[in-house]
Amino acid sequence: MSRRRDAVLQVLATSEGFRSAQDIYADLRTDGAKIGLTTVYRVLQALTESGEVDVLRTDAGESVYRACRTDEHHHHIVCRRCGRTVEVEGPAVERWAEAVGAEHGFVNVTHTVEVFGTCRDCFAVTHRP
Repeated sequence: MSRRRDAVLQVLATSEGFRSAQDIYADLRTDGAKIGLTTVYRVLQALTESGEVDVLRTDAGESVYRACRTDEHHHHIVCRRCGRTVEVEGPAVERWAEAVGAEHGFVNVTHTVEVFGTCRDCFAVTHRP
């Protein structure tokens, strides 16, 4: 599994933005790797659980992945058009999640926040005079 794990990490490390499991699988197969799509999904799940890979769900409901750039808890804002991604902190979100959890008697609260929009460059291209 280690060799396959390293291969998936290598694809993600050299990728811009988030990638689907199918895209990662296609890249690996193009490079001659002997790996199945199910194995790619298993590796991505393990990497996500270990915090080495960020995962988010697109507007279409697809899970996409990228190598995590920081060990700190963070969120992402993603351009719907080009996929440009910026890591952002959300102290207000953190406080809100803890407060909502406490209000309802929950502890060890975790959350996922995915923010999508159109980046400035893509907006400029689509709204030129």
